[in-house]
Amino acid sequence: MKVIKARKILKALRDDGWTLKHQVGSHAQYVHPTKPGKVTINGTGNDDVYGDLLKSIEEQSGLEF
Repeated sequence: MKVIKARKILKALRDDGWTLKHQVGSHAQYVHPTKPGKVTINGTGNDDVYGDLLKSIEEQSGLEF
């Protein structure tokens, strides 16, 4: 099972053009100017992301980690 730090995912999203649209607590929603939909990430930079959450982020963003 892949385990990735949220910090690395956030950097990849920003590098791909995703911008923060809305945040409540540790849940942040990112949008892209040309890609449809949004990506929701829960957790802070040092948190581990894995399993279904990582798969969902990959599907929503079109990125692979």
